Amino acid sequence: MAVDVVDLLLDMAAGKPVYVYHEIVHNKHVVLRLRERGAIFVEALEAVPEGSMVVFSAHGVSPAIREIARSRNLTVVDATCPLVTKVHSEAIRYARQGYQILLVGHANHQEIVGTRGEAPQATQVVECPEDILGLTILDPNKLVYLTQTTLSTDDAQVIIDALKGAFPNIKEPPGSDICYATTNRQMAVRQIAPECDVVLVVGSTNSSNSVRLTEISANVGTAAYLLDDAPELRTEWFAGTPGEGREAVVLVTAGASAPEDLVANLCRTLLKKYGGSIEQRDVVPEDVEFGLPLTLKKLMKENGIDPEGKKIRVGNWDISEEHYGADPVAGAVAGLGKADSVSLTVGGAEASRKK
Repeated sequence: MAVDVVDLLLDMAAGKPVYVYHEIVHNKHVVLRLRERGAIFVEALEAVPEGSMVVFSAHGVSPAIREIARSRNLTVVDATCPLVTKVHSEAIRYARQGYQILLVGHANHQEIVGTRGEAPQATQVVECPEDILGLTILDPNKLVYLTQTTLSTDDAQVIIDALKGAFPNIKEPPGSDICYATTNRQMAVRQIAPECDVVLVVGSTNSSNSVRLTEISANVGTAAYLLDDAPELRTEWFAGTPGEGREAVVLVTAGASAPEDLVANLCRTLLKKYGGSIEQRDVVPEDVEFGLPLTLKKLMKENGIDPEGKKIRVGNWDISEEHYGADPVAGAVAGLGKADSVSLTVGGAEASRKK
């Protein structure tokens, strides 16, 4: 959704600069493509000329950053992921009710920085169970925990269980804060990786949810490698697999912000190099629509574009020989949902990809 917002703004910019505060998503190919289109990425709003347009990234920002934007008379288009906005809203609500907030996540991640900024005096970050000993707790009956949306569900649960053990009356959010895209991909890796010899994760090293996928694979006993795109593929990753007399099985998955064409290109590369076929599996149905940011709608109207009814849809991709190097094998595609997974038999190696 955030990437599409920047694309739409660049289409309407008519030569005017479009600034983006932080990387719009944590994927180097996405950032490079938008930069080539003219987007200007900055790490400080002071680098944005007064009166200019700036897009807030998918990770969200603190009220302090919003205030700087107002003081510089910037036109802000907020591309914060709605699932991150949900956590911000929870932080605001619980702080107003007098709760101390224990925010589970990575302290230096942009999402945690932004969420903590909503209620800095009431919020403490917990990165691991060992951090619990250093917390300052005023009232153990007025505690709530919230989580970063891109955490590993396994890692988050370890910390949450430790918090509940230390503070039995701690309140939990009404629903899981970890986003559906992250959870679905983790579920697919946890389910399919044990059947595989190698897992390949398409994503950048600064993508928290991509790194978590490699960790989850390792947790279930399957070696996993993170790569930005097909040229980073290494033959030695397959050394010693699968063993004599058996086909090798390779699971291909992707971080939530990895462009689908990179996944497709990796599939084509594997098939071209090793031969094979594609199997597609249904893991979790995934078909979501996001509304456009209000500021973007206003800008669209100013440019003669009717935003009424326009939404950004995130669903499944059709697997075809043209894009992925082969059609799914017969009999493997019945009953597919919107968030299917794909398997490749690559030179006797089967690769599965959760969309």
